[in-house]
Amino acid sequence: MHYPEPISKLIDSFMKLPGIGPKTASRLAFFVLTMQEDTVLNFAKALVDAKRNLSYCSVCGNITDVDPCHICQGVQRDRSTICVVQDPKDVIAMEKMKDYHGLYHVLHGAISPMDGIGPEDINVPSLLKRLQSEEVEELILATNPTIEGEATAMYISRLIKPSGIRTTRIAHGLPVGGDLEYADEVTLSKALEGRREL
Repeated sequence: MHYPEPISKLIDSFMKLPGIGPKTASRLAFFVLTMQEDTVLNFAKALVDAKRNLSYCSVCGNITDVDPCHICQGVQRDRSTICVVQDPKDVIAMEKMKDYHGLYHVLHGAISPMDGIGPEDINVPSLLKRLQSEEVEELILATNPTIEGEATAMYISRLIKPSGIRTTRIAHGLPVGGDLEYADEVTLSKALEGRREL
């Protein structure tokens, strides 16, 4: 079926989003056509604003609209503990449980030799620099319980061991092969409670 060019471009744009195939993209595009014009303009503005006004925190690497981010600026945060996660979505998941009050460090990925991703391709160098300048007593490795997440946690723990900083790994209350962002607060809380020394 040949669509008019504006709708074809809209369908193609939706298909660039993860998990959106041709059928879903078509449904979304045709739904947009039924929306009020001001609603569509607000939606477009929200997309542009998010892209223009968000960046990564220069300290922890989390997504933010101020630099440093609100968590890094928080005076109530426990500055002796840093929780290392793979993605900004994982920070949100950890914050939802309201049991953790330390700082974060976002790696933006995991070591994956099969995909050509090494330690220098993720936020490991900035973590090492940060550990030299801050009074950190414990590093909690909360990478995903996947092969790549485990490899990343082991790599970081070996790098940190000589410094004397206590290095722990969240317990496997999370399903192996799962992602932090999909875990509920109770599972995350139990995993944090049961963290172990590496």
